[in-house]
Amino acid sequence: MPQPERPLLIGTSARIYTPGTPGIEPRGVWSKSVHYLEQSVAHWIIRGGACAVMIPAVDSTGPATHPDLNLSHYAQALDGLVLQGGNDVAPQSYGETPLHPAWAGDRVRDIYETELINAFVAAGKPVFGVCRGLQLLNVCFGGTLLQDIDRQHPDALQHRDSGKYEQNFHAVAFEPGSRLSGLYPGQTRATVNSIHHQAIKDLAPGFVVEARCPDDGMIEAIRRPGPGFVAAVQWHPEFHDPADDCTFDDTPLLLDFLAAARLARSA
Repeated sequence: MPQPERPLLIGTSARIYTPGTPGIEPRGVWSKSVHYLEQSVAHWIIRGGACAVMIPAVDSTGPATHPDLNLSHYAQALDGLVLQGGNDVAPQSYGETPLHPAWAGDRVRDIYETELINAFVAAGKPVFGVCRGLQLLNVCFGGTLLQDIDRQHPDALQHRDSGKYEQNFHAVAFEPGSRLSGLYPGQTRATVNSIHHQAIKDLAPGFVVEARCPDDGMIEAIRRPGPGFVAAVQWHPEFHDPADDCTFDDTPLLLDFLAAARLARSA
């Protein structure tokens, strides 16, 4: 009797809390470094019929070290990688200094996720970035970022409203002929959530734009053409309510990524 095919195992980068983060009293669990997977991200992956597996980071101060944990082992064992949203990408990671102390970003996480990206790409496994994930993919492959949209592009829309969070929306326009537009035949625009104050300034070499905000030209989706699968969106697909017909249905986007993971597993 044939065995049922095992579910895809999709790795996610960890969101990282470090003791001393402003606004959180360092007691109990908050006195420790915490690596976590946001529930909505896990549920988004699960809705596609895959298992979500968070990949922990290591540093020189803990009992586990790089010889104990080789991220390429995760890339070999798992079928794909999703880069979660979260803290700013550090300007240092793309050769700049912060324009404001609050925009110093998370260099530790940048290094960890860059290693993850390189490991999964080298293993021929698909990589999909969400919000910060789009920004880090762009930086990892040689692009740069606007450290703060309001300061560096004052005529832009309000791409982040902390009071509304995922209820802040704007339109995106698909680039004709892109793979993203091909997933949504007959549809040229959509409404997406927007929770970011940084954005792509210089697109990484070898990447193409798949969607922009039509009101200010901000890049909202990118992809690296050619062999493999490396793509990202600036919005948060995990926050989409499947019952909401007025905002973007990210299901085809998720299923396309999972199809690439299935193809890589069978190669």
